[in-house]
Amino acid sequence: MIVDYTTLEREPLIATLARLERDLFGRGSWTSTMIRQELDAPARTYLIDIVSDSDIDHSTAAQPGTLPIRGYAGYWYDGDDAEIMTIGVARPYQGQGIATRLLGGLIGRARKQGARRILLEVRVDNEPALALYRHQGFTTLGRRKHYYQPDNVDAYTMALDLTPHIAGFALSSDDATGGMRHDP
Repeated sequence: MIVDYTTLEREPLIATLARLERDLFGRGSWTSTMIRQELDAPARTYLIDIVSDSDIDHSTAAQPGTLPIRGYAGYWYDGDDAEIMTIGVARPYQGQGIATRLLGGLIGRARKQGARRILLEVRVDNEPALALYRHQGFTTLGRRKHYYQPDNVDAYTMALDLTPHIAGFALSSDDATGGMRHDP
């Protein structure tokens, strides 16, 4: 069940996201402080895929003080572009379409806010993420050397246009004749 992060208890959310970050992103993960700052920053949209009560496997239930989260994703919107900040899916739930649903939710919200495009950076060696983004229509803009630290891994910058591009120009009714009068 995908929910807006503002509907969840804040401290358990931060604790859970920090735990997932460490597991998924290792040395490059966001700390609890970084997550708190990110969620407090203006113009952020975060979606959380939380296990519904009917789907909880009590043998692997969330640790005390955390939430049963399968995945999370968010972006920053500057009034023109939306910038994907992160997408993560807990290891036991990977390959089940959760990242696709989260990304689809972000794309829908960015469109509703009026974003012209969505930008992101992704590790050049993250094949599952690259496949997800390409499947959703993102195209590669360039490469940022040594972007991911401390692992010193390059990133691709990618974009998804949300508004159609119009080549040429539109004619007004006065321009239909090329601006020329045709007198009999």
